[in-house]
Amino acid sequence: MKKLIKTVLFFMTLLIGVVAQASEPYTLNAGDVLSISVWNEDALQKEVVVLPDGTISFPLAGQLNAKDKTVLEVETELKEKLSEYISDPVVNVTVNQVSGNTVHILGKVLRPGSFGMSQPLDAMQALSLAGGLTTYAKENSIIILRRDGLKQQIIPVLYANIKQGKSLESNVLLQSGDVIIIP
Repeated sequence: MKKLIKTVLFFMTLLIGVVAQASEPYTLNAGDVLSISVWNEDALQKEVVVLPDGTISFPLAGQLNAKDKTVLEVETELKEKLSEYISDPVVNVTVNQVSGNTVHILGKVLRPGSFGMSQPLDAMQALSLAGGLTTYAKENSIIILRRDGLKQQIIPVLYANIKQGKSLESNVLLQSGDVIIIP
């Protein structure tokens, strides 16, 4: 009975974490493809790619930073910039491709490489996308490299422990640009 209660609590905790993450709006990354249009302005309909420096360019608005902003924030900024030239512009921004939302997996997995994240992924899910670990992988020596500006953070993933239902906090949610290394 205690084991059943622990299992139910475990899955409820996971579910709450997923629901909390799903409610956060998507923020744009370098490589994402956006479609921008201004209502009733045929010349102001354009598909743009968020450049590696996080910027986009749009006629009359010039260059603006889109990285780490939501679609609504980009729409608002474009509307403000276009208001100098157009009376009360109606701006629509949609994400056509989330090409910039990727993680990279290196080392002893069956299929190393870069993987797009169309939904929130944790470390275990990403390793599953890479086909799982090879026979000689060091299960409790996996790390995630995460950049925060100029700083780099190392986050341990205790794979063997997670498989046993322990150290679940090390199964972190991934962020765009994370690198998972499996020795």
